[in-house]
Amino acid sequence: MANRIHPSILNANLAGIDGEVARIPSAHGIHVDVMDNHFVPNLTLGLPVVECLRANHPDAFLDIHLMITDADRWAPDYAEAGCESVTFHVEASQAPIRTARQIRSAGARASLALRPQTSIEPLADLLTEFDMVLIMTVDPGFGGQSFLDNQLGKIRRARELVKASGADIWIQVDGGVTEDTIERCVDAGADVFVAGSAVFRADDPDAMVRRLAEIADARCAGH
Repeated sequence: MANRIHPSILNANLAGIDGEVARIPSAHGIHVDVMDNHFVPNLTLGLPVVECLRANHPDAFLDIHLMITDADRWAPDYAEAGCESVTFHVEASQAPIRTARQIRSAGARASLALRPQTSIEPLADLLTEFDMVLIMTVDPGFGGQSFLDNQLGKIRRARELVKASGADIWIQVDGGVTEDTIERCVDAGADVFVAGSAVFRADDPDAMVRRLAEIADARCAGH
């Protein structure tokens, strides 16, 4: 598949989300972090705001990342709200297969996220239940953190497991993705890139989206 850039609005002006989304028309998706101050030490927005985003941006690919404790309870609701992709953490789920199937039955792509300390190998037999695996390359909770190079091996192993499964599963990286780190992510096997600070702190956020996509595509072409 082609590389995808999904800017995270966590680093945007949350008081003017609609305007911020309008600043990145070249984005392949809008990454929306939902945090409950329990699973991670931060509190952001929730389902009502996402429903407004869906209504105001009907053509946007909404990529929801749930960093919440009760993922099994809430994840299907985001799919039913019309979001294209719903990610929940394996560490916060008691029934990941059931939740993934509920998300898919509601018409969304189901994605499983892993904290940096969570191994991918025990999940090998579950992967085909999902459309995407999210490898966190920072400790979840706050934007602007530095990229954790020690997660590159996990990305490589995830790519190997996906290839062995024969399924079309995206591998997303989230945390510290910049012009300096995206090539390493591509080399490791990622194809969906969440960039927050790099995009919204740039003078021209949309130009940065295009720049990141160009770097990723050029790296793939060189393989």
